Amino acid sequence: MSALANRPIIIKKKRGGGGDGHHGGAWKVAYADFVTAMMAFFMLMWLLNATSEQQRAGLADYFAPTTSINRTSGGGDGMFGGDSIFADDTLVKTGQGAAMKHEGSQVNSVLDPDKAKESGEEVAKVEALENLEEVLLGRGGESVLSQEALRHIVTRQTDEGLIIEIFDRDNAVLFVADSDQPNPIAVEIGKVLANYLGIVTNPLAIRAHVEAQPIVRAENTVWQLSLDRATTMRKLLEDGGYEPSKIAEVTGRADRDPAMPSNPTAIRNNRIEIIVLRSDL
Repeated sequence: MSALANRPIIIKKKRGGGGDGHHGGAWKVAYADFVTAMMAFFMLMWLLNATSEQQRAGLADYFAPTTSINRTSGGGDGMFGGDSIFADDTLVKTGQGAAMKHEGSQVNSVLDPDKAKESGEEVAKVEALENLEEVLLGRGGESVLSQEALRHIVTRQTDEGLIIEIFDRDNAVLFVADSDQPNPIAVEIGKVLANYLGIVTNPLAIRAHVEAQPIVRAENTVWQLSLDRATTMRKLLEDGGYEPSKIAEVTGRADRDPAMPSNPTAIRNNRIEIIVLRSDL
């Protein structure tokens, strides 16, 4: 008994090992990144489906860089004190050193008050067309057109003026097939345009295009059909209150100059172009 009582007591401590590879937290970070990326992807797909072509263009313009970038720049305190040799107020006053806003006749307008006045009027006319475009598409707020009507319209600024292109979409056409009878969407667009095109005093040109017809047809009616549709759009504008004397041109372009040259029979080629002509031309 005494021998057992004097025996040393040995305590064994066991440490649990392993499992670190299964219970680490690195996978949670990777999973969170994956879920975030998937959420962003589905939001992008939803936005692409829920917005019109004009709204997507407005979003692209919003995120496009607007800060002008010089061809040559310097940032030190050396020979030119951080300025470029091509700067307007440095060494070169002609050639590449002249900025776009000082090119051509506008340079001479500094010396000629009459030319300065003409240049200012030209800029004002262009700005008026840009303001009209923003009102129609709602880039600065709510559009005057419905969402369905906006899906049929694209606009672009050209040397000729502001072109408002109204086109057919799959299962949503402007006119009854092979006729000049307008569908309700065309009537809506014509009524709204009649109200808001009066914002500017510029004359209008109305041009209609149609898709190419199959060559098996005995009679090709694209010329007459396009002219009839252009005339119908003119009547819609006039019925909406637009001043008839401001309409300078009504033409049918048949299947010439298709919107989709690779597919002349595509429905997208059926379109009406309303051009707000620049009054300075």
